[in-house]
Amino acid sequence: MKKQTGGVVTIKKYANRRLYNTETSSYITLEHLAAMTREGRDFKVVDARTDEDITHNVLTQIIMEEESRGQAMLPTDFLRQLIGMYGNSVQAMVPQYLEASLDGLQRNQAQFRSAVEGAFAGGPFAEIAKRNMAMLDAAASAFKPNTAARPAVNPSDTDKDEEIAVLRAELARLQAKVEKLGG
Repeated sequence: MKKQTGGVVTIKKYANRRLYNTETSSYITLEHLAAMTREGRDFKVVDARTDEDITHNVLTQIIMEEESRGQAMLPTDFLRQLIGMYGNSVQAMVPQYLEASLDGLQRNQAQFRSAVEGAFAGGPFAEIAKRNMAMLDAAASAFKPNTAARPAVNPSDTDKDEEIAVLRAELARLQAKVEKLGG
């Protein structure tokens, strides 16, 4: 995916911990910055008093908040290993290795999506596979800093009801087929 245009947005962090978006001239939260990251918006967070770049610290804070919400993505053993590498001779190599690993994960996810879509094309599970792949894309976009946003999987209530009805009908059809084969 390509990086969104629009340039780097400067976010100022004040001593009172408030974040100010200079592009929109408004105060924002860490959740706004997380959303901007998922949308592929490039931003730089600076200390309002010293003009020091504190983007790394703020991104780390966002990860900590995401992890504390109960949907932990980083396993405890991984965190222990990562902490153990600080001060180690391999510390300088770790960032490039992690970036390359995440790039590989994203490529594999794209290949997997393509294979699944091809396998189910035209079959009874084609629509279900498409929806599952859209959800997988949305989940994987969390790993993609500075990439264009994918459409969010957030249908309106009417679409959800319609989707549920379609899934129920498909399930009923498949159950009838299984019963017919079994009996």
